[in-house]
Amino acid sequence: MSNKPDLLTTGPLMPFMDEDLGAAFALHRLPKEGRDAFLATVGSRVRAVATAGGAPVNGELLAKLPKLEIVANFGVGYDSVDAKAAAARGVVVTNTPDVLTDEVADLAVALLLATVRELPQADRYLRAGKWRERPFRFSTTLRDRTIGVLGLGRIGRAIARRLEPFGRPIVYHSRNPVPGVPWKHYPDLIAMARDADVLIVIAPGGPATKNIVNRAVLEALGPNGILINVARGSLVDEPALIEALRDKKILAAGLDVFADEPRVPQALIEMDNVVLLPHVGSATHLTRRAMGQLVIDNLKSWIAGKGPLTPVPETPWPRRK
Repeated sequence: MSNKPDLLTTGPLMPFMDEDLGAAFALHRLPKEGRDAFLATVGSRVRAVATAGGAPVNGELLAKLPKLEIVANFGVGYDSVDAKAAAARGVVVTNTPDVLTDEVADLAVALLLATVRELPQADRYLRAGKWRERPFRFSTTLRDRTIGVLGLGRIGRAIARRLEPFGRPIVYHSRNPVPGVPWKHYPDLIAMARDADVLIVIAPGGPATKNIVNRAVLEALGPNGILINVARGSLVDEPALIEALRDKKILAAGLDVFADEPRVPQALIEMDNVVLLPHVGSATHLTRRAMGQLVIDNLKSWIAGKGPLTPVPETPWPRRK
């Protein structure tokens, strides 16, 4: 038996993570089949978990890992980890903030512009040879729009700062006003949607925000409204969104995330007033490597007795005695 601490992974890791973590830990990969038997064999030895998709780290899994000390989540969002249940067991949870902020913010602005100016549609039009027949239709513009941001955390602020040079009014909704920002705060999401022409969704996932963008919010956004979602698919009531797009209750949508990934509703795929991306907000070589390295660094720091580098809010640190 190895003297290395035992580490369980819930999904495939990038090759450099496999190599680095394999040198420091005894790696165990959670299988898709026969998980109960597998965990009955190794679960009692596992001190650390690295999440990278795959099985959720919920109360059921936690109960089978009695010696678990840390869960290192790959991504800034950690809604696949029951952080409260982990905290109740004294298990630290970490995520990968900051290293993907700029990448996701860049993608959000690009997706907004692509949706407003119908860039993918124009590309398809040219490739189909239709430009030789007649010019592409006029698009909408960002010039006459108020931009509302749902969630003003690190990424939300980065998006808003990128949009400031466009000279458009920027407003935001969050539970509480964010100190030190120049943008108008709306305590009520429907009121903000009513006053905005663009709604950018960049709030955390989880039960508290499930379907927060519902039929009422979409109706408040109105027939000239554009929805951009670069957060989690769970934040948007997908059937209500499809209905709103189909019935022209809103103008268009740009989506990088979906409710049941990688399965995207055929109704969305068939619409011409949406821009769809396969959850690529942080998907560049540079940023994904930085995210993977932060997962590694959190795990190594913990096992070395130095504590977590980026604990989530549900994880009090330093621990109170």
